[in-house]
Amino acid sequence: MNIEEIKKLLPHRYPFLLVDRVVEIDLDRYIKAYKNITTNEPHFMGHFPGKEVFPGVLILEAMAQASGILGFATMEKTPEEGSIYYFVGADNLRFKRPVVPGDQLILESTKISDKRGIWKFECKASVGDEFVCSATILCADRPK
Repeated sequence: MNIEEIKKLLPHRYPFLLVDRVVEIDLDRYIKAYKNITTNEPHFMGHFPGKEVFPGVLILEAMAQASGILGFATMEKTPEEGSIYYFVGADNLRFKRPVVPGDQLILESTKISDKRGIWKFECKASVGDEFVCSATILCADRPK
């Protein structure tokens, strides 16, 4: 899935669209996507000057956006049709390694359950073979 297809499934836009490409998707089960980390992103001006580190909250958001793509694609819904996917929670969040400009952040999300519009995903992020972050993420499908 390229960036234009992603934009049909997510309401986010620059500078807050954090998924560049989907490389694998198994509807109702799993997604693998990535975000290229570049030095010209606006948050690097202040996080941290002289030692640029991609903010952990944005890694979490990127995993949630990948999960949102999986949810929207599975339900065959789009934001344009009046549906929105809210990030409503994260459990068991762990960070292991900083992410810096030049890295390609690999985002993986596996659907655990969906009940009454609340979806649960097991997510992980990595750079190459190095573990970066993991979390259990909750999203809610709601009318826009």
